[in-house]
Amino acid sequence: MFQFLFRRTLGGLVILLFISAVTYFLFFEIPQDPALLSCGKNCTPDFVAIIHKNLGLDKPVPVQYFDYLKGIFVGRDFTTGHCNAPCFGYSFVNQQPVWETMLDRLPTTISLTLGGSVVFLFVGLGSGMLAAWKRGTFLDKIFSGGSLVLSSMQIYFIGPLVLALLVYNNHIMSRPQYNDFSKGPVAWFTGLLIPWCVLSIIFTASYTRMSRSSMIEQLQEEHVRTAKAKGLPARDVFFRYAWRGALIPIVTIFGIDMGSLFGGAMITEFTFGLQGLGMLALKSVVNADLPMTMGVMLFSAAMIVAFNIIVDAAYAFIDPRVRLS
Repeated sequence: MFQFLFRRTLGGLVILLFISAVTYFLFFEIPQDPALLSCGKNCTPDFVAIIHKNLGLDKPVPVQYFDYLKGIFVGRDFTTGHCNAPCFGYSFVNQQPVWETMLDRLPTTISLTLGGSVVFLFVGLGSGMLAAWKRGTFLDKIFSGGSLVLSSMQIYFIGPLVLALLVYNNHIMSRPQYNDFSKGPVAWFTGLLIPWCVLSIIFTASYTRMSRSSMIEQLQEEHVRTAKAKGLPARDVFFRYAWRGALIPIVTIFGIDMGSLFGGAMITEFTFGLQGLGMLALKSVVNADLPMTMGVMLFSAAMIVAFNIIVDAAYAFIDPRVRLS
């Protein structure tokens, strides 16, 4: 297990290095000078040159990239002072430390991700397994048809519709916002309830279809049919033998979804005005803010890589037939 995790972690670091290099060098192909973002209205060539020096933009791009990587591990010196590791630089727009800004936005994204994942995982798995249990019945058709309808919808359509019905027109609920959990669990829960439900609608449809098809496939396996032939109760066959094998594809897509959501649910955060990593990434791309874009992008990629490693390691615990070489 240790060798497997070590190899996968090493491969993940190589992937992150490649992603960072591609993103960094492509950024300088943009025909916009990042120093102009900090220059303001009264911008002179001398002032732009000073900003270039303060941001390190006066050096060759490969040198800048090497300094950027070094700053992540050992810190970095700027003309304005020393930036402690992990140093992702300072924003070109507001000159705030990227790492501290990301940490400030991270609780919003974590709360949105954890709450939404609990809803769509349990609802999606429950409805999918129930549809497989009652295969061919009217209940199965309802769940299957409903998942197809919901999967065709998008958050940017459902979100404004729910806001209009529950918040603006009928005033049933207040506008979604993030409230610190330590200051009030009730306010935290009610402020994120609508985003959780809307986020879960899209994912629930996928998990319903995936869990239903996976469970039906597992019910056709030889070991499951053998258990049926021995006279075991249908409930024991369903949950004891077919359930664990059906979890493999579910765990796979769940790990990918969690990694992506932890990196920032961009559309959901933008729809509901939540100031998380997704909204931060969107604004940094629009403003051509390289340090902020790089920071959020690397964090998102690291989450995806980490959850993929966790998923691969979890296979051996879920299914005894899987061995990690």
